[in-house]
Amino acid sequence: MPQIVNLAEVSDADIALVGGKAGKLGEMVRQGLPVPPGFVVTTDAFSAFVEATVLKAEIPGALETLDVDRPDSIDSVAKRIRDRFESTEFPPELRAEIEAAFAAYSREHNARFSAVRSSATAEDLEGASFAGLQETYLNVTGIDQILTSIRKCWGSLFTARVLVYRARKGFDHSSVKLAVVVQKMVDSVVSGILFTRDPNTGENHMIIEAGWGLGEAIVGGEVTPDHYVVDGATQRIVQKQLSEQAFRLVRDPAGGNLRQDIPERERSVQKLPDDQILRLASLARVIESHYRRPMDVEWCADAASLYIVQARPVTTIPGNPQTSTSAPPGNLTNPRTAPPAPRSEESGPDLIPLVKGFGASPGIAGGVARLLRKAAEMGKLQPGEILVTTMTTPDMVPAMARAAGIVTDEGGMTCHAAIVSRELGVPCVVGTRSATKVISEGTEITVDGRAGAVYPGLSHARKAAASTPIAHSGGGEHSSPVTATKIYVNVGVPEKAAEYARLPVQGVGLLRIEFIFTAHVREHPLSLIKRGKGPELVDRLAAGLATVCEAFAPRPVIIRTSDFKTNEYRGMPGGAEFEPSEENPMIGWRGCSRYISPVYRPAFLLELEAIHRIRTDKGLKNAHVMLPFVRNTWELEQIAEMFKEKGLRRSRDFQLYLMAEVPSTVLMAREFAKHCDGFSIGSNDLTQLVLGADRDSETLGRMGYFDERDPAVLRAIELLIEGAHEAGRTVGICGQGPSVYPEFAEFLVRQGIDSISLNGDTVVSTIRSIASLEQRMKLEGMRRPR
Repeated sequence: MPQIVNLAEVSDADIALVGGKAGKLGEMVRQGLPVPPGFVVTTDAFSAFVEATVLKAEIPGALETLDVDRPDSIDSVAKRIRDRFESTEFPPELRAEIEAAFAAYSREHNARFSAVRSSATAEDLEGASFAGLQETYLNVTGIDQILTSIRKCWGSLFTARVLVYRARKGFDHSSVKLAVVVQKMVDSVVSGILFTRDPNTGENHMIIEAGWGLGEAIVGGEVTPDHYVVDGATQRIVQKQLSEQAFRLVRDPAGGNLRQDIPERERSVQKLPDDQILRLASLARVIESHYRRPMDVEWCADAASLYIVQARPVTTIPGNPQTSTSAPPGNLTNPRTAPPAPRSEESGPDLIPLVKGFGASPGIAGGVARLLRKAAEMGKLQPGEILVTTMTTPDMVPAMARAAGIVTDEGGMTCHAAIVSRELGVPCVVGTRSATKVISEGTEITVDGRAGAVYPGLSHARKAAASTPIAHSGGGEHSSPVTATKIYVNVGVPEKAAEYARLPVQGVGLLRIEFIFTAHVREHPLSLIKRGKGPELVDRLAAGLATVCEAFAPRPVIIRTSDFKTNEYRGMPGGAEFEPSEENPMIGWRGCSRYISPVYRPAFLLELEAIHRIRTDKGLKNAHVMLPFVRNTWELEQIAEMFKEKGLRRSRDFQLYLMAEVPSTVLMAREFAKHCDGFSIGSNDLTQLVLGADRDSETLGRMGYFDERDPAVLRAIELLIEGAHEAGRTVGICGQGPSVYPEFAEFLVRQGIDSISLNGDTVVSTIRSIASLEQRMKLEGMRRPR
């Protein structure tokens, strides 16, 4: 595996090699977005560094002593590992390779200053952004500083805050690796963060925050940025909140950053002009369209251009969009100067807010206020107390995990406190400006993370608790209404299974086995077979599959067998020997056609062997199978024989589903129904093939051709549901369309879709939307004349 790769040559398919941040940056380069150039020091370089030095023994030795419930143990282990990383020299060959890559990059891009940025394999993923936890070094100059910064980035994989966060999110410390991105540094005049959806309410609004200078001051919450809202439907600016900024971070000509006072006349002016706000929104639409889900985007601008420097999934969009507290279109007031909430005759003085700010993480929590001035004071905070501080830092994550609620003076909806509190599920209000002055140590307060208000006393929290619904659905712990439409969750990596199993879902509607290939196998299956490693492949697949099935048992888990395209498989280690080069892999050798070919058949049989093993050896009878990219019924007849060869037979306890992606499946649904127990709509491929629009075409995507809401695609879905139901088969859909487009969800429910499988962070809000729709349909039916 390469130890250095060009940023323009990587994509999301390379996360195991280059980490989440670099994978998404490379993906955006491929979309034609303005991303600063650079290269990646890969996870294989990280592994080579560890394996060739004392760190090979030092890391596991230190982790063996780790007790995440003891702050002194966390700090001791973190310091021990980080000190060793920073004091250990590079192996000569690796150092020479990095020096050569840096020299070539500097010449080609005239890069005097660089950003050295961590990119972990468990970073920028759904449900876990690791926001601000691993280190980044800006305005680094010269090869010696570059090498030092790379080692510091690697060491930041083991800071106290990261160790706690990984444990909280269920990631194995020993399995996570770190790549490092070296990028040309933009001399930022203005920078900020953008959410393509309101992260607090899920509304179709783009939230943009902007401040003078480098974005580190915004992400770190040191300044309160301007706050702009762009309506997602009309693309109009509907809200502006201008903040006063007294200082900015700028480039030090000698390297590093300088804190610079801002002239009085510039402090309160609008940081980003309207035309650039709309240009930024346009770039963000391309990113959201590509990923087909809400995204969190970091951006910056020099004197001439806008740049995208990071994009990751919005890790939490809780709550019901119908209950938004956002200002209406056209309201350009600052909510922090708005009058207090009206008082009813029942409300006492405790329902007048002490302070107001941005509602950064929804929920209501009451407790004793604990004022922390710096991370060193974390030990003062007891579980269930309210953390009140000027602004959280990544070092405060252990305390944030203990807090019942969080309140800060500074920051906006995209600062560290906001992002991490949403992921931890802790109610949070940021940007109050005066919480540390107004709120007294030890007093009882209530944090309302949706309204962005902090109240004295606990009666507001008690009232909220008394009115909280407790209806549950499925096997999860989250409260939610019951729906006639079954709701499933998509699982990407086994490490997220335990967390997602707590959601109110009926099971897993899509477990892509190829994600286990990329994260746990990392080699072309035919290459493994050639090297006599077939049994090892089965072991790794079975272990990953069992992790998910055990977490969800007895709820069903639908395992979709591998659907790599030739260009994706060819890029895997050992893949070039077995994969042809195809002009259009999207409609090439993939799915079922791959399984029945003599070349690939042995590899597919090993997938089936892994599934059979977890069903028999582990008794996980909740494991079922779904086949992708089915073109003909005769393919299914051959695959059925392969199933029998591995001891798998369709029955009440073992069901087979087909992805409905190729129009032949739709047009011949009644015939295909004879070979399966149900269908799952693959809206991306179905849209591609119904409209003749290559889903990988940047040009067609920007022109708006690729849209699952097209009438022709909707008609195809209608035909499939009609034909499947006539044959007594179920129809589901797995994807973000129903949560991103409410009108699409309504169409599916009205057509009688049986189930919808969603990404984990949209489950609760989409259940509420669907329950509301089903209730509305019921009322409509009652009103119709008989």
